[in-house]
Amino acid sequence: SGSRTNIAIKIFGDDLNELYRIANDVHDVIEGVPGIGDLVVEPLIETPQLKVVARREMLARYGIPVNEFAQFVETALGGIHVSDVYINEMKFPLVLRYNDETRSSADGIRAALIDTYDGGKVPLSLVADISSSSGPHEINRENVRRKIVVSVNAAGRDVGGLANDIRREVESHITLPENYRIEYGGQFESASRAGRRIVFASLLAILAVFMVLYNEFRNSTLSWIVLLNLPLALIGGIFAIRFTSGVISIPGIIGFITLFGIATRNGILLISRYLHLEDEDTDLKARVIHGSADRLNPILMTALTAALALVPLAMGGQKPGNEIQSPMAVVILGGLLSSTLLNIFVIPVVYFITNRGSKKMSEPKPISDSNN
Repeated sequence: SGSRTNIAIKIFGDDLNELYRIANDVHDVIEGVPGIGDLVVEPLIETPQLKVVARREMLARYGIPVNEFAQFVETALGGIHVSDVYINEMKFPLVLRYNDETRSSADGIRAALIDTYDGGKVPLSLVADISSSSGPHEINRENVRRKIVVSVNAAGRDVGGLANDIRREVESHITLPENYRIEYGGQFESASRAGRRIVFASLLAILAVFMVLYNEFRNSTLSWIVLLNLPLALIGGIFAIRFTSGVISIPGIIGFITLFGIATRNGILLISRYLHLEDEDTDLKARVIHGSADRLNPILMTALTAALALVPLAMGGQKPGNEIQSPMAVVILGGLLSSTLLNIFVIPVVYFITNRGSKKMSEPKPISDSNN
């Protein structure tokens, strides 16, 4: 976007003064939006200038083409690089232009001599109007159109939500003249693109996890039961964000992806134990109770180990260099808490309900006749 700020409100048009007026109107409209930290209108600094405007009738009288006039002004006042001079293996540019005494004052420029068609010379003031004025220090353009930028940095709020609020305020209060338009850029564009890519990658990861589970259990119902841990983990992760920063950032989304793997593992531990006990022809209710009790310690131990390792990262969010690790650790901690507690109750209940109608009926064994 050409701007290092979180949000860049770019106003395009032809007249610089009109652009500056619109930019200040935008500033006044959005300065009350919650979450704005820094709000700066790109300064339009006026600097003194000396305008040299050709008199075309006088140029024609003295036989001076306009392009030669422009080349003379550029060479005499600005200078032109004609060669290089080497001194002791060092290169210095050789620039052709008038001396500093002539170029440093308006009178000296007016008295500068320009060649005519017949080899004569006339003062520059005779074929051009030379006047003092002021103009902008610089003119920024994008795609050949002039622009001025209103820079916004977020403070204590997600950049995407702030950009949407700013867009609504501008669209409802600012009326643009014809051939003027507003575009929005800045770092939030990159964050939005990264967020969309990570969400797409998350969906692919969930699909890949389901395929792996189906390949293991050969049962789509059991695979979906294991994936129930994902919303259970989401509950804790979202509440952890809500009561800490309140911002769903890219590190937070990465934390959710990591959390999905941990939560899925807990479900696999339970389901695999249930299936192992099923081979022993145990009753469904006893199988669920016994299997859940067997896997309670491993699930709690793995969750506690991961949580203890993440606590220092979550607590050190204000330390330099910890801006990425801390939001990710907060999400994983919250998701571990909810998925571990709910996994112990929800997965056994769902497994019991889905398998209640398909429990095996034990067939009576034939009575052997000792006389036969």
